[in-house]
Amino acid sequence: MALALIVGCASFLTITMAYIEIASAQKSAKTESKPIGVAFTDIRKAAGITFVQDSTETDEKYYLETMGTGVAWIDYDQDGLMDLYFVQAGATDAYKPAKQLRSALYHNNGDGTFTDVTEKAGVGGEGHYGQGVAVGDFDNDGYPDLFVTGYGRAILYHNNGNGTFTDVTAKAGLADEGKWSTSAAWVDFDKDGWLDLVVTNYLEWTPKNNEWCGERAPGYRSYCSPNNYHGQKTKLYRNNHDGTFTDVSDKSGIGAAESKGMGVAAADFNNDGWPDIAIANDTWPNFLFENKHDGTFSDESLISGLAASEDGRYEAGMGIDAADMDGDGFLDVYITHLDFELNRLYHNNGDGTFTDVTYSSGIGNKAITLSGVAAKFIDYDNDGWPDIVQANGAMVDNVKLYHSEVSYKEPLLMFHNLGGGHFEKVSDSLGPDFNQPVAGRGLATADFLNDGAVGLAVVCRGDFPELLRNDGGNANHWLEVLLIGTKSNRDGIGSALKVTSEGIAHVEQSKGGTSYMSASDPRIHFGLGKRSKIQSLVITWPSGQVDKLMDVPIDQIIAVKEGVGIVPHPFPKVPRK
Repeated sequence: MALALIVGCASFLTITMAYIEIASAQKSAKTESKPIGVAFTDIRKAAGITFVQDSTETDEKYYLETMGTGVAWIDYDQDGLMDLYFVQAGATDAYKPAKQLRSALYHNNGDGTFTDVTEKAGVGGEGHYGQGVAVGDFDNDGYPDLFVTGYGRAILYHNNGNGTFTDVTAKAGLADEGKWSTSAAWVDFDKDGWLDLVVTNYLEWTPKNNEWCGERAPGYRSYCSPNNYHGQKTKLYRNNHDGTFTDVSDKSGIGAAESKGMGVAAADFNNDGWPDIAIANDTWPNFLFENKHDGTFSDESLISGLAASEDGRYEAGMGIDAADMDGDGFLDVYITHLDFELNRLYHNNGDGTFTDVTYSSGIGNKAITLSGVAAKFIDYDNDGWPDIVQANGAMVDNVKLYHSEVSYKEPLLMFHNLGGGHFEKVSDSLGPDFNQPVAGRGLATADFLNDGAVGLAVVCRGDFPELLRNDGGNANHWLEVLLIGTKSNRDGIGSALKVTSEGIAHVEQSKGGTSYMSASDPRIHFGLGKRSKIQSLVITWPSGQVDKLMDVPIDQIIAVKEGVGIVPHPFPKVPRK
């Protein structure tokens, strides 16, 4: 395996020229002549996952109840198999469960089953009303840590590397005390080689100001709109390299504006080599913060066009993700919204602006009666174009009393990328398990069988989760890359990767956050279609170092160490049952 090393910071001109080259190569690519057949099968029960998300529902209709919780894929023991962490809710003034609620960590046994190791690991979070989760190795020790958001406070669990975690929230200064944190993203915003943390906070809601919304007839009381409450502010914490963090929200400009944050994606949107931050806000302008390379960010939300819909509306932004959907080398953005709004797809114009292409892309109003919650770009059929998967479910459990054509439980949604960023809805072709109505909340993607077929974990409010195995996606060729940073942060978050296969280039980034209160497989996934040879893999690390690998193997998961190349790492394949 040949490896070329280019050390130093790439200039903006070099990066720009590289993306022009990528755009030219990708636009010449054609969609495969005959799509492969894919179905998703729910293997949750056979896998031994017994976790049930508690809705904590009461007649008081506490706003908190409707949120659901998140889910994370995390290889906590570094055995090459993706494990699962489900965030749980907690008791409230109006809801006192007989048994204390707890989050759950499940170890991937490598045989298609999972074992609950929560008690041994010490990550149950008893007494915490959990919301979301972010995974990142904040101390660069080689073991991923857990940050769990929640109502009233958050928790940082340090991975001890022996199957156990320690609550280090107080020492780290990441309690977010008194706030309602939802999503979070690990990101090295100052490129010093250590992961920092962005935390989205939601509303100034408490049981004391819980209002009556909806009609006053029996059964008609409803959950309120976020418009009934003031928003909180986004937090940015800088890593001090000693296990502690400093709140730089105000200094950086991230925390200046009121927010109603639900989802966050940290990625390089303008291809200048520095991570920016995009936030989906609920009934509030979405945010886009551009990294100014000096520890500060400029608020480009309105001027970029990402703040609102094409017709100028601030919608119920919840889930968010970013990917190069049309092959022009720039990351585009997808944001979910509630029923009778539209899930918005924003095309990155490469000049600091975005265009709402929801209709011209083919997405349009094809899901107008669904309430979109979490969403991820996913190449589920490995044809080389990022598709969109979405978890849906109304926020109001008695929504039919107000909208007869809308259901509380709704099926998942898949938009298949036909090539060049044109999509068609293909949900109905993906099997009965994919189309089972659920009150979807958190969603995370992972190749949990290590065979190139990306599957799903979905949190369902008040119910068992879904663990959806991808059957058929690996009929096309693929590559997955685990990044191991040395000068850069250990996870390689912020890296840009370019794969060239038979003259066609694909770009991906290692992003922070995404989806809704959830964390997906950190390994970077490339679909290759029928192409059976990779000429090169170029990785531009946050440190500025560029590694170029030649003649890379296909249909494999590889670990690439910064400045070294491909290194040994176990990625055992899980047998299909």
